Amino acid sequence: MKKTLTTLIATIPLFLFADWNINFNEKTSMLEAVNGNVSIKGKLNFQADIKNGDKWKITNSRDGVKNRMALVDDGDNVQGYVVIPQKSNELEILCYHRTAQAYHGTMSFDGTVNIKDAKDTFACRTKADDNERVFSLNYGNADVKTNDSIFDAQKDELLKMSAKNLCIKTLDNGNYAVKMSGKINESAQANFSFNLQKNYYKNRYVPYYKPLNRVNVPKTPTGWMSWNTYFDQAGAEENLAEARIGQKYLQPFGCEIWSIESWQGNSDKLPTRKFHLMNLEVNERQFPLGMKKLADDIRALGFRPGLWMAPFGTGNTEFYKAHKDWFLHNAKGEPIGSWNGLYTLDPTVPEARKHLENIFRIASREWGYEFFKIDGMSGRNAGYCAHLYDRPSIRSVFKDPKCPNPFELCVKAFRDGIGKDRIFLACQGHTSGPEAAYAEMARTGADIVHPNKPVMWHNVTTQGRCTINQVFTHNISMIADPDTLLVRDLPIEEARTTATIVALPGQLTFFGDRLAKLSADQMKMLQQTLPVAFVRPMSLYPYFKMLPVWNLNVKHKELGRYNVVAFMNWEDDDQKISATAKELGICDNTKYHAFEFWTQKYLGEMQGEFSQKVPAHGTRLVVLMPKQKNPQYLGSDRHVAQTAQEIWNINWDSIGNRFTGYVKLVKDFPLTIWVSKPDGFNFESAMAYGAKCKAKVENGAIKITLQKDAKQTDDARIEVQFSRK
Repeated sequence: MKKTLTTLIATIPLFLFADWNINFNEKTSMLEAVNGNVSIKGKLNFQADIKNGDKWKITNSRDGVKNRMALVDDGDNVQGYVVIPQKSNELEILCYHRTAQAYHGTMSFDGTVNIKDAKDTFACRTKADDNERVFSLNYGNADVKTNDSIFDAQKDELLKMSAKNLCIKTLDNGNYAVKMSGKINESAQANFSFNLQKNYYKNRYVPYYKPLNRVNVPKTPTGWMSWNTYFDQAGAEENLAEARIGQKYLQPFGCEIWSIESWQGNSDKLPTRKFHLMNLEVNERQFPLGMKKLADDIRALGFRPGLWMAPFGTGNTEFYKAHKDWFLHNAKGEPIGSWNGLYTLDPTVPEARKHLENIFRIASREWGYEFFKIDGMSGRNAGYCAHLYDRPSIRSVFKDPKCPNPFELCVKAFRDGIGKDRIFLACQGHTSGPEAAYAEMARTGADIVHPNKPVMWHNVTTQGRCTINQVFTHNISMIADPDTLLVRDLPIEEARTTATIVALPGQLTFFGDRLAKLSADQMKMLQQTLPVAFVRPMSLYPYFKMLPVWNLNVKHKELGRYNVVAFMNWEDDDQKISATAKELGICDNTKYHAFEFWTQKYLGEMQGEFSQKVPAHGTRLVVLMPKQKNPQYLGSDRHVAQTAQEIWNINWDSIGNRFTGYVKLVKDFPLTIWVSKPDGFNFESAMAYGAKCKAKVENGAIKITLQKDAKQTDDARIEVQFSRK
């Protein structure tokens, strides 16, 4: 069918410049813009602030200027313009007056963004605020009022949007509803923009960017390792003894990896640089049956075996003498030492790299290890090889001084040796280096404890600071490792804080305490971090200061949208810590039920501003659930992140006045959930099918404790009966 002349005039391609193809239909007010895989479509309107006036029209250009549209009043007079400046990847839309007129109005855009062939996109924030006090996180692709961008993790592309008033709502993967509006008056000029930034991480923070390999790590790994308790003294016997306890207390909750550290020849006595790290020599006193047998024993207990290695050098003099040309020497011919060895590897030697590949191949394929923690990569000084290899004085003595990145040669050799199907943790690796191209995980946190010393508060604060600074790439390019969760030496408030640091952002979760020496409450704290919630940063940029509020925005398939807010006291005195609804990105005119996780206490209703009095070094973790008129789920004692992974089929029967749902229980371990008791309702009873059940009213809410017995295998169905007053 031929288009009529009227239609052709109404829909005119404004222009094609740089990467944007833009069209506007003045009859429907529909603006369309396409840039590669990104398509924007919606109504562009202007409403004049005049009495008894109709909505003004936006029309195609009436004066031949191609990059602007006309703003036409109800008398068909052009009063201003909507201009699209010719830029590159930025589509900017601005409104301004014709001549010196002073009418007022509001320009708005109401439409959608579609990302073609989307596999992994989410809304986020990329505009930093100097006064930010809230560290924002995301579970389930929750929408937040502070979001200003959409990120495509597979393509590393970011669509950044700007308007005085902006709202992004996720429809489904790759499809978003977008609303923009802005005033035009004496002091404001309405201005919208869509800026498609290709290689967002690659050009800023992660030059070796690749999307996280979800084939190897479909979920965040969890496990136990010996170093932070035993240091250099754990042998096969100690590791297996811990694994048997872990099998009973941690494995049912999702703990899957048992990783062995300090097993090499001469590794039973620090410092690390004297360990025999490059020739698979095993410390026979501590590991008399060898490493393959230990891997088999670990697997027989239901765990995946893991192994610590750090072969950037060695303390083995005999090995050095046999392969002297594989190592670095100064101008006098003396060997160059590092944290990794008395003798430091020269990765520009092909034979040396081939050797690295081979020892990892043996450990992976012949011994059977599936998880590799490779240490000595980076730190804060030249003792670690990523720093050492950067120094001009060291680069000059490589066999190939012109090699652009000798460190990358090592990292690639490690990956080639262990194979594509193994898990690679770059210990003190950084997303800013080549590790991002080869490893699934980066140890972003500093050591949580130093050899043969207790865990101290400054270790915990450093763990928190590293998390705030480094987690902006977490579950995007690499999984963040904050170092192990240790609770043995800490007062209860400090233990709660370190558990929150590890678990709320969904980071790599490994334990390192002597499990037999933990109290029941301490063991429960470890259990409450498993399984790891799939959490991503909401703000895709680093922070360089401690923030007092950590805000996990949750979108649950049944419970809907709610928040889990950690009020964290980094100070030595009790503090009142608060955040406004605006800072949290939630509605300030909505009432929220507040439930505190660590003390298991219902706090009542809150609105507008949310605060907690927090003990020194402590954390209060508050679930903010939008208030409903009927009884509703408030929280549980199951998981720090409070993402309600343990519940489903939650329902309120308004006819029978009955709250029902299913709860996933772990055998032999009790679980407590909380249900609200609104005004107008009486609590009558609670029962569970498939579990023992105890219930009581406490602080104005209903506390229900469930526990399987040894014969029950199905998950529990609960029924909470109410009557109306």
